[in-house]
Amino acid sequence: MNTQNIVFDLELIKRYDKSGPRYTSYPTAVQFHEGFGPQQYSELARASNASGNPLSLYFHIPFCDTVCYYCGCNKVVTKDRSRAAPYLERLHKEIAMQGALFDNSRSVDQLHWGGGTPTFISHQEMRELMQVTGEHFNLRNDDSGEYSIEIDPREVQTDTIALLRELGFNRMSLGVQDFNEQVQVAVNRIQSEQATMAALEAARREGFKSISIDLIYGLPFQSVASFGDTLKRILEISPDRLSVFNYAHLPELFKPQRRINEAELPAPQEKLDILQMTIETLTANGYVYIGMDHFAKPNDELAVAQRSGTLYRNFQGYSTHANCDLVGMGSTSIGQVGDSYSQNRKALEEYYAGIDAGQLPIFRGYHLNEDDKLRRAVITDLICHFELNKAKVEKHFGIVFDDYFANELNDLVAMQSDGLLHLAKESITVEDAGKLLIRNICMVFDRYLREKQNQRFSKVI
Repeated sequence: MNTQNIVFDLELIKRYDKSGPRYTSYPTAVQFHEGFGPQQYSELARASNASGNPLSLYFHIPFCDTVCYYCGCNKVVTKDRSRAAPYLERLHKEIAMQGALFDNSRSVDQLHWGGGTPTFISHQEMRELMQVTGEHFNLRNDDSGEYSIEIDPREVQTDTIALLRELGFNRMSLGVQDFNEQVQVAVNRIQSEQATMAALEAARREGFKSISIDLIYGLPFQSVASFGDTLKRILEISPDRLSVFNYAHLPELFKPQRRINEAELPAPQEKLDILQMTIETLTANGYVYIGMDHFAKPNDELAVAQRSGTLYRNFQGYSTHANCDLVGMGSTSIGQVGDSYSQNRKALEEYYAGIDAGQLPIFRGYHLNEDDKLRRAVITDLICHFELNKAKVEKHFGIVFDDYFANELNDLVAMQSDGLLHLAKESITVEDAGKLLIRNICMVFDRYLREKQNQRFSKVI
């Protein structure tokens, strides 16, 4: 399916611009509960071995040298590099505990270090972390896995990129956000273009297979013209993927955002104009709109997976590894094993206490029921492929789609009238005007939202 064509209908966007989930999971993390703990997780992890499916490993490195005011991530801001040692000591123990649950025949097809700032830790600590991982999990040694790391170009030494490649990383995500100096000062992320280019050039020199760049729109002092300048410079370096995130200003939830002056944020109309310019610029330069902030070159794995109908979405965003069980390790990390989600404790002291007691530090999670699995499949197809084949869903779940989802289909009629989607006997197809509003369409199938449970989400645009 061609996802290049996106219609930017300002009236529609304004009408539908409400808060909603990003659907990195369904049910969303709001449904996680503390009745799900280490015991339930361990049982489901062992049971998952019967599938023989490969694994995806996620490691959370929470430390940052300085705080970026826009950030809503779970992090520890410190100049003290020695704080990484006690954390990594516990992370090594968690790797051993997790590794004992999974058959060693299950290869690790995907691995990701996120944060925080993974490059906060020393080169020796990086080597040890990968070595310990290899002792307890079946890492691929032929460079065929998708092994990625988030990079802060300010935290890269001359030989860091070469070391990461040597350790097995072959994909990289570079945080940029905006090249404009006034914007950088306002959000406390001073990062020279030279530092970014040096990291990117080193990655290409060392043979990284895919390089992604992260940008944010809606930050203080941004305008169509200034963000256009940043995009122009980004296009010159031609990354394989781009993530262009919407800045959600929620200072009551995220303390660092209180240091952003609300009066300096772009007006809602300017923000929409920035988004429209970004979409038009990137698609005119050959990037495919994957969906939900993501763009990729046509030959990138994400674009290929979308065309072949195998694109997937999980806690790390869009993914090409739908058949993997995702094992999350480190404080606050989230896993997806079997038909369950689980989350580790967030505060370092609590995370340490759990590990020191010889327990997995899981404090909440969720075990999906049949209705959850059905709705997850529907939402995944819509958010990844912009279309849904009813017969495929019916065959897999043993339902009559139009009967099961009678109320939902009734709600979609108004969206069809607005030109967001097309309802046919066999399918639901998202129209070009509905692609930017895919979260709204998915929300119709969210049982927990339909039951109007008290939930807090960011705006969809």
